[in-house]
Amino acid sequence: MLGYALKRLTSLAVSLLVASLVIFLVVEVAPGDPASYMLGMNAQPDTVAALRSELGLDLPKWQRYLSWLGGMLSGDFGTSYTYRTPVAEMVAERITVSLPLALYALGLSTLIALPAGIYAAARRGKAGDAGVIGATQLGIAIPNFWFAMLLVLLFALKLRWFSAGGFPGWDDPLMAMKSLTLPAVALALPQAAILARVMRSSLIDILSEDFIRTARAKGLSRRQALWRHGLRNALIPVLTILGLQFSFLLAGAIIIEQVFFLPGLGRLIFQSITQRDLIVVESVVMLLVFAVIAVNFLTDMAYAIADPRLRRPR
Repeated sequence: MLGYALKRLTSLAVSLLVASLVIFLVVEVAPGDPASYMLGMNAQPDTVAALRSELGLDLPKWQRYLSWLGGMLSGDFGTSYTYRTPVAEMVAERITVSLPLALYALGLSTLIALPAGIYAAARRGKAGDAGVIGATQLGIAIPNFWFAMLLVLLFALKLRWFSAGGFPGWDDPLMAMKSLTLPAVALALPQAAILARVMRSSLIDILSEDFIRTARAKGLSRRQALWRHGLRNALIPVLTILGLQFSFLLAGAIIIEQVFFLPGLGRLIFQSITQRDLIVVESVVMLLVFAVIAVNFLTDMAYAIADPRLRRPR
């Protein structure tokens, strides 16, 4: 197990290094100069040049890349060009919204999807199975931002059960979770539909395996064989989807955060792009990439625990 973990960690480190280079190059080639944006169109060239020197934008790109990479390795993500605030402080403030939102949405999607997938697999070919398949097709087809606007119209504007947007902070945890409920539901719906279909397909495949037929031959009912032997083996592809979904929910909630005016990482990235705050964009995207790769690493470890065959060298 230790050798397998070290091998995966090496792959993680290489992936992060490649990702950092790609992110830096993509952001740097984007049009627009941060100094010119900050000073306005009528700024004098010498004033722009002075600000570029102050921000370090006049240095060669390779030197700026190495400085940025070294700073991240030491925990220094630089200082925002626009707000003149350490990027680490901005991220720490915004992640208190994005991380709970992602966990909330993932919990909702799991609570909905796993029972639905198990129910559909246990009733394959029956009305219940067809109902679950139809519901998941609808959930996948509906864009989450459109569903989010429907939730606002119904539960915020008409019924007035929730606020239409904003985040009150964690001084009152109950109000904070209430403000995240509609965004979490909007994010969870398509993810639950995908996860339910994967759960159903995986269980159906497992129920046709020889060891399930052997368990049935020994006297177990279909339901008993499903719960005792089928469910654990069917969880491996489900773990893959859960890992990918958490990464998506953490890094891909930009539109939902815009709809609900949530001060999360997605909104920070959007604002930084419009303001050409390159250091913020690079650092936040790199942190999100790290989160995605780290979640994939933990998912691989979960695989190895669930299926010891994966630990064997090839």
